[in-house]
Amino acid sequence: MVRGNSRDARGVIRTARPGDAEAIVEVWDAASRIAHGFLGEEFLAEERDAVAEQWLPVAETTVFEVDGRVVGFVSMVGNEVGGLFVHPEHQGRGIGRTLIDRVRTSRPSLELDVFEANTGARRFYESCGFVEVGRHRHEPTGQLELRMRLGRPAP
Repeated sequence: MVRGNSRDARGVIRTARPGDAEAIVEVWDAASRIAHGFLGEEFLAEERDAVAEQWLPVAETTVFEVDGRVVGFVSMVGNEVGGLFVHPEHQGRGIGRTLIDRVRTSRPSLELDVFEANTGARRFYESCGFVEVGRHRHEPTGQLELRMRLGRPAP
């Protein structure tokens, strides 16, 4: 489990605290409107509530801060990347890769689902070394999702 703070040339990486929830949801919302616009406003509004009420309480979340402001995060449930989001104003600066590198140090492998239509995220994950290991339909939306893995194959 990743604990403690570490300083990166661009900011601070640390374990999320309960008081970070609102900032984390704001980052999720801003990034999702760009990355997941194809899902529609109603679905995103429902997911925003689910992130705050269902997912954050059960996930191990690591945040990236710049000048005391949360601008990115990765939420893990075991080896599953439940969410990796960077505020659009801070994308393209290596924050997402830094967060992936941080969580991969304490796990033999990482797995995630990414929408096929989210080409930017797919390219990002591939650049980090993730490979596609399966495909399925996301039941609530009907969208195709890719299952991706980084590290040793699952048993």
